Amino acid sequence: MASPPTPPPDLLDLKLLPAWVKEPPQPNAYADFAGEEERPPRRQDRHERRPPRGAKPRRPKDRHERKPPRDQRRGDHRPAPIAPPPPVAVRFLAYPPALENVIAQIKSGAVAYSVFALARLFLEKPERYVVQLTTTDDSVLHQIGETGAVAVDKSILENNAFADAKDDFYKIDITQTEPIKGNFTNVARDRLSGTLLGPTNHHGYQPRLRNLYEQRFSRRMSFPEYQRQIEIVSDSEVVERWKEEARNVTTFTTKNGEPPVSFNNAAEAERHFRQNYLPALLRSGKEFIVGGVLSRRLPDRALRSLIEDAWSRETRSPSQMMQELATNFREASLQVFRHRRGMLFVSPIRARPFKHEQTGVSPSVNSILETLTATPRINRKDLAEKVIADLAGEEAEAKKRSLASDLHWLVSEGYVIEFNDGSLDLPRVKVKPPDAPKVEAEKEVVVSTESGPTEEAELGGS
Repeated sequence: MASPPTPPPDLLDLKLLPAWVKEPPQPNAYADFAGEEERPPRRQDRHERRPPRGAKPRRPKDRHERKPPRDQRRGDHRPAPIAPPPPVAVRFLAYPPALENVIAQIKSGAVAYSVFALARLFLEKPERYVVQLTTTDDSVLHQIGETGAVAVDKSILENNAFADAKDDFYKIDITQTEPIKGNFTNVARDRLSGTLLGPTNHHGYQPRLRNLYEQRFSRRMSFPEYQRQIEIVSDSEVVERWKEEARNVTTFTTKNGEPPVSFNNAAEAERHFRQNYLPALLRSGKEFIVGGVLSRRLPDRALRSLIEDAWSRETRSPSQMMQELATNFREASLQVFRHRRGMLFVSPIRARPFKHEQTGVSPSVNSILETLTATPRINRKDLAEKVIADLAGEEAEAKKRSLASDLHWLVSEGYVIEFNDGSLDLPRVKVKPPDAPKVEAEKEVVVSTESGPTEEAELGGS
């Protein structure tokens, strides 16, 4: 099964990355359902009669209001059972081309990036990540083709396989026949898709109805429920439009094998597809990976809902994505370290504290380190204003050039960290825990019953 044409990868531009102290917005990328508009509350007319104090408000009766079901009138209010989520673990991984692009951008500079912010950026768009699905029990998953949809129920893939893969196995030709004869006053139309099915007494109505249901709605509802979505339209323009559409005859001709075989309708072609091509396309296993875009339109609604919930949790706290990114950054010889508040950062330069006992350090370097110690997280402009505050003229210009050179050296050596938002800071200094007091081994303790505490008590009573 040939995979659909892949759009160019959405590569992250780290120059547009927001400051690491700011969290990027979290749009609900799965919210593709437009609900009802909220109506403003109705203002009560001051002349409208109000009920007397203490009286119960009367609810106007609606003559079209339906009565509750019989079982509810008898007091049976049992809720409908909720199907448990499928036993599948969901993990989000960075899309390899986008990850390679990010690693190349980090290596090309000398600044540090927040791994937390990078994880959020990868999760922000489905083109930037892939989804790893793994069963957590003895069950298996099913996939159509090498990069196709994944489902827990294999029949879901079987019902949608022909519609997705027909172009790969059949040459499709559409021709027009003679105009349809007969006096038709109405046609049936599917409310859900707007498809015209033709008059109910036409010979093509039942096959078209069944074929449309199997291809698009069989996983959502039963056939009797779907039949209730069919409406009868008596508009003459709609009838003429159906006549024009019904003239189109679609022929399916096999691409593989000799001699080629032709089918005059989609039902016969799908039957041939299921017998000859479908078994080789279906794969079963404990783990599969699907693209981020495909994960949002999987035909298995339960699995798609599970991925949506996992994406929402991971976006709020992207711990798994951060772990994956940190592992990939280390493998690419980048430096992953923790800074203030224990946040994780990545940089092409290993951060290390500056040892002031080194000889030959210029006064300009000392002034930079002292300023950053007193006022951390300032940018280059503020640093220059503090260091060159009392200078003017040529002396100030010479100091600026020296400051730029010394700061470049400090950043490139890892003595000063420059973050992607332009702030500067010194690396963390690890404080060694104090050494525990050494106690002589196997020291004899003499307990005196006459005077003074024991030696064990003097050592603190271990």
